[in-house]
Amino acid sequence: MRPSFRRAAALAVSTVALVGLTGPATTVQAAPALPAFRAPAGPAPAPAPAPKTPAGPERPNEPAPFGSTCRTSVEGSQVVAYCHNPFPESDQVRLHTECDRWWDIDADGRPVEVGPAQTVRLTDRCWKEVRSAWVSHGRM
Repeated sequence: MRPSFRRAAALAVSTVALVGLTGPATTVQAAPALPAFRAPAGPAPAPAPAPKTPAGPERPNEPAPFGSTCRTSVEGSQVVAYCHNPFPESDQVRLHTECDRWWDIDADGRPVEVGPAQTVRLTDRCWKEVRSAWVSHGRM
């Protein structure tokens, strides 16, 4: 069955008619030409000194960045997630799988530690189709 484009055409026509009835069209005027820039004669001024900042983070009360980056893929009844932790603190990841069939058991994987600069692979499966899969994170 081919889709009908009557609704889309009717919407486009009514939008154009509504815009035409709301008021006169506005005109755009060109901006006046600006005078040419000329550099001042003489030596260039010295740059302003940089403000003094204390060593360390700008916001001491802000927590350090945290959390692995995870890529999840579903192929048939198999779920695979790769998680990489680019931060210096360990992350705890867990794969959750929700199966499509009512009689198929949903699964929550065991927590896995992802150390600094480490990549882990998480896998799970359903008997039939997978409805959704996601990864949760937690601090170690």
